[in-house]
Amino acid sequence: TSSSKPNPKDSLSLASLPGISTFTDRAVIGMLKTYAGIYRDQKLLNWKNDFRLGMGVGAFSVDMIFGMDAGWAVEGAVGSEYKIDATYLSPHVNMASRMMSACKQYGVSILLSQAVGELLSDIGKKKLRHLDTVTVKGSSVKQRIYTYDARHKGVNFFLHERTEEQADAAAEGLVASIWETDPDLRAMRQHVTDDFVEKFNVGRAEYLAGNWPSAITYLKAADDLMVQNVMEQGYVDDDLNDDGEVGMDDIM
Repeated sequence: TSSSKPNPKDSLSLASLPGISTFTDRAVIGMLKTYAGIYRDQKLLNWKNDFRLGMGVGAFSVDMIFGMDAGWAVEGAVGSEYKIDATYLSPHVNMASRMMSACKQYGVSILLSQAVGELLSDIGKKKLRHLDTVTVKGSSVKQRIYTYDARHKGVNFFLHERTEEQADAAAEGLVASIWETDPDLRAMRQHVTDDFVEKFNVGRAEYLAGNWPSAITYLKAADDLMVQNVMEQGYVDDDLNDDGEVGMDDIM
């Protein structure tokens, strides 16, 4: 039998690529800007007032969920002589799809894989919340999954609207400090407090360790802190359930 040496390209670490943290910041911020844009587009917002769209299904609104992974992909055309679609194929594309689908399970709008989290700038990493550590179907490797706590209820994204020229100029001059200074990013995350993050992190650690009673105590405390902060910021009317109470599912 003969053996061949592994191709160095096959084991190339994304983290070793020059400028990768800035590139990753741009990708995640671009996704967050899309999130803000949905709730800044008056035409999309007007659809929820069109009774035809809600007939038989209840109130209609336009929402999106996002999943992201980092890695390689093969781009190509798939189909037949009658219909051809451009597509991307790779395990990383599948992982991004799984991240997106899992948003519904975790009640969030955005899920990022550990690969993405590790490539962000240091400031960007601090803005993520480690939700869980999981083993994804088709893989035996445990990985952390993260969210960016983006909220649109009670946030007036119209206040931060810019022209295309202004947006392009900001994108060209992107620096890591944008995580702290961009109006959209600050507004959509203004409901997150240090106390909430601290309680949640302890609760998650207890949950992962299998200490269920302690985990429930800390996670409920984090829930209460989030609800209290939302109420203090005046978002109560926007988040009341049918029973008149505010819940985490309504906040995120």
